[in-house]
Amino acid sequence: MIPGSFDYHSPASLDEAIQLLGELGEDAKILAGGHSLIPMMKLRLAEPTHLVDINGLTDLNYIKEQDGYLCIGAMTRESDLETSDLIAEKYPILKDTSEVIADPLVRNLATVGGNIAHGDPANDHPATMVALDAEIVVNGPSGLLGSGKRTIPIDEFFVGPLMTALAENEILTEIRVPTPNGTSGASYKKLERKVGDYAIAGAAAALHFDGDICSKAGIALTNVGPTPIRATQAQDALVGTSITQEDAEKAGELAAAASHPVGDHRGSEEYKRAVVKVLTTRAILKAKSRAGGEK
Repeated sequence: MIPGSFDYHSPASLDEAIQLLGELGEDAKILAGGHSLIPMMKLRLAEPTHLVDINGLTDLNYIKEQDGYLCIGAMTRESDLETSDLIAEKYPILKDTSEVIADPLVRNLATVGGNIAHGDPANDHPATMVALDAEIVVNGPSGLLGSGKRTIPIDEFFVGPLMTALAENEILTEIRVPTPNGTSGASYKKLERKVGDYAIAGAAAALHFDGDICSKAGIALTNVGPTPIRATQAQDALVGTSITQEDAEKAGELAAAASHPVGDHRGSEEYKRAVVKVLTTRAILKAKSRAGGEK
């Protein structure tokens, strides 16, 4: 199928893009990499009458550390994460994630901001960002009450399938990940039927240690619920332990219990829960290894 008709807009600045969204209302959609939106338009699952193309906003493409955060501009391409020395050295979980998104052709255009803003629980960055306790920076129209810029904690950003806390006249502009302090490690594991497919399931783990003991843990799951799932009981089970194989497997069981998969052509509910258990266990053990200095 082909998309329905639409009007195309190419703003020269962020302020102009926000103004267009305010004028055009709910009939407008932001076009970044387009790899989530365009397939839905082809299937007529999304039928915007206006597309606001922000690919010209090159000042939203950056990866940098600032004020205690890793800051990723919304228009940063997946391939930029994949090849960044900073990401490989200090945030390898983001390299894990970008490397398993679709294929190289897609990653050259697909954006980190788009992967998150689309609100699809099958996308990979949402779970990774939940595990990392990221913050989402959005910009809307400025006015008497302020600049129009606000920061949303990641646990408040995803509100339902393909639904986020973004208002119609707001644009996701930056993702902030706390800079790791002390001993820490993180990993993302995903199972897919073939390259480029959505995950059967995925698991992200981020661990912090005080000596040999886990002091904080973040565990989040991909494509086994209406939103990315924070596996709270699995996280809590790791804190205060040295994270042995047994500890990791117990957390994997708790993560599987927290999942809400739907049976489909990728597998039954039972199978997907089993996958969650295995992937979570592996992600935890890899995160621990990275905390010990392994790449």
